[in-house]
Amino acid sequence: MTETPPPGRPRYGIDAPPLPALLGAAGLACTLAAARRRTGRTALAVAGGVLLAGTGVYLHTTLRGKFRAWDGILNQAALNGHEHVLDMGCGRGAVLIAAARRLPNGRTVGVDLWSADQSGNRPEATLANAAAAGVADRVEVRSGDMTSLPFPDDSFDVVTSAMAIHNIPSAEGRHRALDEAIRVLRPGGRLFIADPWPFVRRYATHLGQGTLRPLGPGYWYSGPWLAVTLLHVVKQDVAQKG
Repeated sequence: MTETPPPGRPRYGIDAPPLPALLGAAGLACTLAAARRRTGRTALAVAGGVLLAGTGVYLHTTLRGKFRAWDGILNQAALNGHEHVLDMGCGRGAVLIAAARRLPNGRTVGVDLWSADQSGNRPEATLANAAAAGVADRVEVRSGDMTSLPFPDDSFDVVTSAMAIHNIPSAEGRHRALDEAIRVLRPGGRLFIADPWPFVRRYATHLGQGTLRPLGPGYWYSGPWLAVTLLHVVKQDVAQKG
């Protein structure tokens, strides 16, 4: 009798893989140059150390730190297991699947344009990860633009987005994505956006409401200059302000 093999482990890839590769290469080059030179060695050695340390921090964030951060965020959301959740810019499904694990009677939907910002980013990879995690029956993926979501008003209880909205090149486009997130939320629905601090601060200004919380060194992409901050908004707060 042939046994069915157990599900595999989800594989989420590396966020923006050229960046840690460049950081690591630059750090190694500086370190090697410092070993060969008689003058200016200290500055090169320090630069190499900073760059290599930044590479390690970056890889920790993309392979472990962001998952811990989103576990905390989703725990804060206190999902009851019946919600409909939308993940904007879902990539290979790290947040999408973490939410689905908490929704035995709910559903998660991921939207993405499947750009190369994450290694191996394609809908088939996301669905394979959902199957590996045992939540394929609760996960749906769509190809779509965050600035024009293909869903009716008031469709979701929770909307999430992790390191995605800042990739929209224009401020106008980012604002449209924020407005779309609010549009598809039901009254009382919650929006959780994790993005670099300068962007998140502007998101809160645009929406006129929201709570900001730094997510700490575990969500740094190389260092504090690329620290990630969480914006939490409740839909009725925005409606009341308007």
